[in-house]
Amino acid sequence: MSALDSRDVDLKKDLDATVRARRELGEEYDSALVDSFLEKVEQRIDDTVDRRVRRHLAEQRMADARGARRRKGADSWAERFGFAIVSLISAIPLSAIGGALAGMSGMVAAWVGIVGVNAAQAVRLNPEIVTGRRDRSSRQD
Repeated sequence: MSALDSRDVDLKKDLDATVRARRELGEEYDSALVDSFLEKVEQRIDDTVDRRVRRHLAEQRMADARGARRRKGADSWAERFGFAIVSLISAIPLSAIGGALAGMSGMVAAWVGIVGVNAAQAVRLNPEIVTGRRDRSSRQD
């Protein structure tokens, strides 16, 4: 028998006791008996609502905590776009410097560095690239 069933049984017993007391005491105690029973019903409703609100708040806190943890590691689209633009803009002078100082091997070294920085950024934002499996709390961008 669950807790809900036992409370239903208790409420039914209270109603039966109220009806028996009304029969024994007479009509002059009707309002007092009804008020007493309604207080018990009201308390039961309050307890149920409180329990549901507490459960909802706890679930909301858990969802917020998961969301905060997820958002903390994820950059926004604007940040990723900005990183790509800065990377491409810095590629121009790095290519020129590398090519002027070391020829084709200097340009290759500059581009290997640029690709490496972008690859590191991509792995930081998407660790599943390296692990091959998706994280349960995958981002929702």
